[in-house]
Amino acid sequence: MSEAGPASLLTVDLAALAANWRALAARAAPAECAGIVKADGYGLGAGPVGRALYRAGCRTFFVARLNEAVALRDFVTEDARICVLDGLMPDEEEIYTRRNLTPVLNDPGQIARWQAAAIRRGDRLDAFVHFDTGMSRLGLSPAETQKLIADRTALDGLKLVAVMSHLVSSEEPNNPLNGDQIAKFRAIRAAFPAAKASFANSSGVFLGADYWFDQIRPGCAIYGINPTPAAPNPMACVATLQARILQVREIDRPQTVGYGATWQASRPTRVATIACGYADGWLRSISGRGQASLRGQTVPFIGRVSMDLVTLDVSNVPAAQPGEMVELMGPQISVDSVADLAGTNGYEVLTRLGARIARNYRDLSA
Repeated sequence: MSEAGPASLLTVDLAALAANWRALAARAAPAECAGIVKADGYGLGAGPVGRALYRAGCRTFFVARLNEAVALRDFVTEDARICVLDGLMPDEEEIYTRRNLTPVLNDPGQIARWQAAAIRRGDRLDAFVHFDTGMSRLGLSPAETQKLIADRTALDGLKLVAVMSHLVSSEEPNNPLNGDQIAKFRAIRAAFPAAKASFANSSGVFLGADYWFDQIRPGCAIYGINPTPAAPNPMACVATLQARILQVREIDRPQTVGYGATWQASRPTRVATIACGYADGWLRSISGRGQASLRGQTVPFIGRVSMDLVTLDVSNVPAAQPGEMVELMGPQISVDSVADLAGTNGYEVLTRLGARIARNYRDLSA
């Protein structure tokens, strides 16, 4: 970070993140509340996020990739379980056992490899088994599920910690898929009564107690994304993105701004150029629709988002000066409103934030 300060800055409020996790844990108690920290903690930094969640009381973490799990193990102690959603690929058994990681087994081949590793070690190995109840991505298919239920010898040597599945449309409370999936999952859970059951994602937590089972797996809600899109956001803001004003200029009709001359002045206009662009992960699709906040005033994007720069109409903030920081996302401009304007979701907005943006972690003792 230069003495003059960063061109763009992402502030991560770890106290708010921990408070979000605690609120979800309290809501679903006595079910365990896990934490999803895949994709580098939704773009906010898996290490600081993992430490903050651990200090808040989280003891089960989920990541997508094995390398994410290996990296996270350096930030949370051995008493925390780290589960890998991709499951067990060939020749990965030694890494899992050496780093005390738990695979989420998604198909008969993965189950067989982990069972063989248990037999070689002469020890029972922990596993989650993922059953597909409607997503049609990872997880045992319905036919594979029935085969496993009929022949439990495939799990010999393994400690089945939990059965799990993943909701398709939990952000839509009235979607009939929710009821269809929970009925299928209940039948699977009944076939494995000694194992815990893990089902609800962030939005699933808000579908009610029937969906909580023994463990909930919130992700986006921990990071401040609204898990109830049809209602006000119950979660605290965690991530604030600011960018520095590089230049302010006066233009008038018929001058244009940015590539392709997509915006043309119809009156005298003050234009502020800020240091953030699609190379920083700020989506080009928000061109001409985005908004920022400066000195408590909303200022619109004008022209296209380019690789390194965004241009704003700051005519309603006549005192705007180079060097000031503009909020692109945070308490005034929510991550969900950014996503709506960009035609995407809050997950993509956060996970696209690039390494060129400086990070500041608030309240590391959270």
